[in-house]
Amino acid sequence: MRTFYTLYKSKYDQLVISQTASGELYSSASPPVQEKSQTLSAKSSPALTSAVKTSFPELFLLSWSHYVTLLRVKDEQERSFYEIESAQNHWSVRELKRQMDSGLFERLALSKDKKKIKELAAKGQIVEKPEDLIKSPYILEFLGLEEKAVYTESDLETAIINKIEHFLLEMGKGFLFGGRQVRFSLDSENFHVDLVLYNRLLQCFVLVDLKIGKLKHQDIGQMQMYVNYYDRYVKQEFEKPTVGIIICKDRSEAVVEITLPKENNTIFAKEYKLYLPSKEELKALVK
Repeated sequence: MRTFYTLYKSKYDQLVISQTASGELYSSASPPVQEKSQTLSAKSSPALTSAVKTSFPELFLLSWSHYVTLLRVKDEQERSFYEIESAQNHWSVRELKRQMDSGLFERLALSKDKKKIKELAAKGQIVEKPEDLIKSPYILEFLGLEEKAVYTESDLETAIINKIEHFLLEMGKGFLFGGRQVRFSLDSENFHVDLVLYNRLLQCFVLVDLKIGKLKHQDIGQMQMYVNYYDRYVKQEFEKPTVGIIICKDRSEAVVEITLPKENNTIFAKEYKLYLPSKEELKALVK
């Protein structure tokens, strides 16, 4: 209990200065100073957080079980980020644990400067442009595919469809499922987009192509064609330009850089992993 009080002391302080009634709640609910050893009490803690949430729901947004999980996070910025994301996205405790274990904070922070990392901690993930959707890498451990097993792109696609809810959560905020193997025709030739998604926050189509091998420049050219088709023949005037994401097993930075124009901001190639990465390794990359 003392750990909870220490980490969330600033919120308790707000209870004290808010009004007299809140001061009384704080006085009766805070842990006794004279007790040197305090543990997380299953009997008293839920009552405390329930009382606090009832009076100050804007301060304590989650269940006690969520906060017990958040106590594992030592870094204040990271802990704040997961608290905000859990509340905004209505994560269950199980989903919160998964996102923490998969290093979501570190994966989003990899492409951001120190100012943006602080913004993540204060506001959560803000989706305003296509780059805000991208993670590095995507973690697909929930598919149940073994790292060394032989599987095809069709197997990968089918596994994703069977776990579409988990996949959309991994993709990020605001994603809706549009279809798989969506066909369109040009000059009597048929083409199929592996997965068509829609992001309601950006108001744009997001096309996903799955590659289980090494990324080739032809793959990027193919995605460029898909994006061009949707921009010219599918999207409506009020919608933003289509985004294309190639999720591949082995990504070549040089191939991506030389194939795409310098001003590109709609086509991305990112690797996926079938296992949870080491958080220590992710943290080292952020630093």
